[in-house]
Amino acid sequence: MGILSWIILGLIAGALAKWIMPGPDPGGWIVTIIIGIVGAVIGGWLGNMVGIGGPVTGFSVGDIITAVIGAIVLLFVYRLVKSR
Repeated sequence: MGILSWIILGLIAGALAKWIMPGPDPGGWIVTIIIGIVGAVIGGWLGNMVGIGGPVTGFSVGDIITAVIGAIVLLFVYRLVKSR
């Protein structure tokens, strides 16, 4: 998928990450969605590097899972850093 697709998917992944990991975030929903976008882009890039993702024309279940996992990991790291 192209970078624009990962950004759009990141919006969804950010919302899903917030739903999966509820709790107070230092930046609220807006920062969580931005983290979702960045997490989805990073997750997609890493997925392509290890061969579990690839350039496709539409969204697949694997792309969504990769984006959500990337967003959750980045949200977890963000909470650790901001809580200190």
